[in-house]
Amino acid sequence: MNARIPGTGPRGRRPRGAATGRTAEAPATGATAAPATRAASNPSARRGAGGRGRGRVLVARLDDAGDVLLAGPAVRAVRTLAREVVFLAGPNGRAAAELLPGVDRVIEWRAPWIDHTPPPVTEDQVAALVTALRGLDEAVVLTSFHQSALPLALLLRLAGVGRITAISNDYPGSLLDVRHVFDESVDVPEAERMLAVARAAGFELPKGDDGKLAVQRPLPDIGHFLGHQVGVGAPADKGAYVVVHPGTSAPARTWPADRHRQAVRELVEDGHRVVVTGTERDLTAYVAGDLATDLGGVTTFAELAAVIERAGVLVAGNTGPAHLAAAVGTPVVSLFAPVVPAARWAPYGVPVTMLGDQQASCRGSRARDCPVAGHPCLSQVTSEQVVKAVRELTQ
Repeated sequence: MNARIPGTGPRGRRPRGAATGRTAEAPATGATAAPATRAASNPSARRGAGGRGRGRVLVARLDDAGDVLLAGPAVRAVRTLAREVVFLAGPNGRAAAELLPGVDRVIEWRAPWIDHTPPPVTEDQVAALVTALRGLDEAVVLTSFHQSALPLALLLRLAGVGRITAISNDYPGSLLDVRHVFDESVDVPEAERMLAVARAAGFELPKGDDGKLAVQRPLPDIGHFLGHQVGVGAPADKGAYVVVHPGTSAPARTWPADRHRQAVRELVEDGHRVVVTGTERDLTAYVAGDLATDLGGVTTFAELAAVIERAGVLVAGNTGPAHLAAAVGTPVVSLFAPVVPAARWAPYGVPVTMLGDQQASCRGSRARDCPVAGHPCLSQVTSEQVVKAVRELTQ
């Protein structure tokens, strides 16, 4: 069962083992991390030695869909010892959380310290989340390098969660049991950074797990969307078309719409069938024109995964569908603005051709609106470069 907050949320027993305030530090440099030295002092941790004895474990990642998909390897590690994995997601990440292998149920909550349009903090809002979190045995809180895990850790303590693990370069006092200190000057892929937190908590990937992104299967049938592209009722071959996804969650990460439209035209002229996806129907209709299949606004997130899985290549900016492509094994032509480091946020574990000036003056600014006149990091990318990259990735 999944739940949205505010609401009644699931109730259960208060976990044994109240918080002691002791913090086990697990220092890390880059992608390597030492295990938490005091993990075995917690009763629920000791129970995990014999199998899935760590009880109900919360994994939290409260921002966008791509961030949640990148948490997938950490979730699968937690699943090896947890009796139940509950995922706490924000409204923009819920659909992605529901696709992650290993997640049993999802709680949705809009965090005032993370959401791009933060809601006011109210007593009712906070009380509803605390109620929904009762009955959990422990929590693994996953955050980006610029976010703090401590506000959520405080609410988890109020809910009676007895063991909490998170990265914190700030002093956590009694809010964390396992404090994972991470060298944020080292650019490590976000999926590996979050997996390191799960490992600090004592969770390892199962044998044979390659640590890549993944989604639950089977994915939905999409023949009713693309019957003329892939054949109704018949399994589609990988590479039946190219997907172009023109939208992003931030203008600073967006390649111009007219460039997308021109790229679609030139991809068709180069012999590719093209499918345009996204939530902004006016944008997708403009980009698709009368040459491509326009699926703007008609797919669920799971259906979008199925559409991208059958593609030979996805063309997209730094946005959730790029990470969805990585989760279904589709190569990506990444129109990547350097406002965040590509070393952390590029599509993980699949072939990628990176386009965009990664040394532009907006580098590392985390800007949502481009701070440089003319948006030079992406406006200089040509449709010819995109077509060439697609051709190379599909050969």
